[in-house]
Amino acid sequence: MSDAFFVIDLALEIYVWILLAAAVLSWLVGFKVVSTDNRAVAVVGKFLDALTEPVRRPMRYLLPDLGGVDISPLLLIAIVMAVRYGMVFFGVGRSPVAF
Repeated sequence: MSDAFFVIDLALEIYVWILLAAAVLSWLVGFKVVSTDNRAVAVVGKFLDALTEPVRRPMRYLLPDLGGVDISPLLLIAIVMAVRYGMVFFGVGRSPVAF
């Protein structure tokens, strides 16, 4: 049973990293540090959006408009970390490693 929770915890940890990558890429594109005219940036951006957008979209309705700054990844990271620590608190998983 603990192997299943280890896999769930690992998947949640990987998803946190994917959320961070999507947030950083969107900020870099938004501040015009990188351009989506670059094919590699466009492909990576589409891949990260495909993985994170279905979960981020409902969060945007809950959060106030902050003038173009999307903080939905930060809220999702907090929720994922709370789930991970909840699993440890209730004794169903391993101790999560700080990312």
